Amino acid sequence: MATLILVRHGRSTANTAGVLAGWTPGVALDERGSAQAAALPARLAGVPVAAVVSSPLQRCLETVQPLLDARPDLPLHTDERIGECHYGDWSGRKLAELADEPLMDVVQRHPSNAAFPGGESMRAMQARAVDAVRDWNARVEADSGEDAVYVMCSHGDIIKSLVADALGMHLDLFQRIHVDPCSVTAIRYTRLRPSLLRLGDTGDFAGLIPRVEPAGEAAEVGGGAGAP
Repeated sequence: MATLILVRHGRSTANTAGVLAGWTPGVALDERGSAQAAALPARLAGVPVAAVVSSPLQRCLETVQPLLDARPDLPLHTDERIGECHYGDWSGRKLAELADEPLMDVVQRHPSNAAFPGGESMRAMQARAVDAVRDWNARVEADSGEDAVYVMCSHGDIIKSLVADALGMHLDLFQRIHVDPCSVTAIRYTRLRPSLLRLGDTGDFAGLIPRVEPAGEAAEVGGGAGAP
């Protein structure tokens, strides 16, 4: 079956502002995010990409545009099922402010039981994303053969939930997974099992440099802004 290259969108204006964007319109890549997107074609040079599937949100479409410009014959498809989690009433709020919400502990420790007020549950988020990948695997394989490779540009929580599914991990463990902006994660699907080939690969090791963090720091909802 197909090999899926998951790309998280480049760093956005919401990432740098510490805001949980969700489906808020008008959230674009910041200057660094645009540079990350511009580097993507070279990072994928030599990879025979058959198609690009993107979240319909602006920051994802801006991330894949340089790749599409470099490969004019590459088809682009959008799929709302790989759009950001619907955070409902949390959308547009500061992450620092949300840290005091009682629900945040559930999101961090028991996400399979977390449902955002006015939004969706994290279980529903994962289910729709997994369904989308299964559908696109079949479609890409039918169009381009069983060894086809395709790119899917999405969001931090979506990608983490897809990795958890591929590894057979319960959703309650998905906060242990980290994917930086414009990182590449690759999963090869076969009839018997998926295999994780890459996870959160940016080629930048600055994020591995030790830094002082508050004790028990939680994973950022939405995926965070990456290394400073």
